[in-house]
Parts: sequence; C-alpha cells; structure tokens
Amino acid sequence: MPIFMMFGKYTQDSLKGVSPERTRKAVKIIEKNGGKVVSMYAVLGEHDLVFTLDFPDADSFTTSPVVDVEQFDRLMSEIENI
Repeated sequence: MPIFMMFGKYTQDSLKGVSPERTRKAVKIIEKNGGKVVSMYAVLGEHDLVFTLDFPDADSFTTSPVVDVEQFDRLMSEIENI
C-alpha cells in the first residue's frame, strides 16, 4: 500500500479533549477506512500532529504521498536527464 503523511491542527476546543482514548478512536477510524498507522507524532509549528499511514489509495483522503529518499533521488536524476 502507498505511504501517506496526514497533518492535523488542534482548535482551542479540541485541545480540551486530548486523551489516549481519543487517539485510539482515531486509529480505529483510520483502520475502518482501510488504513494502517505506521507512526504518529505531536509536532511543534504549523501543524500539531503528523501521522504516517498506509492506505490503499488516495481517492478518499486529504494526505500527502511520500517516497523514500532513494526513490526521490532516482526520480530527480531522471528529470535532469530529460
């Protein structure tokens, strides 16, 4: 399955409900939609959360597909040779 990055931003109201139980519910929603959580991080900056997810496709989700650095380097070298 393709790997995706999903970013989250808390509102002031949503911060009040942060809990391990809500995190488990989020994971269940992802799994119910055919995904698998690879990693989850709380981050400082523009976004508050970043998830790395396996999903079957990108048709139903607002995400950013990722490629590993080696694949990116190969893709970039192919563009330079065109």
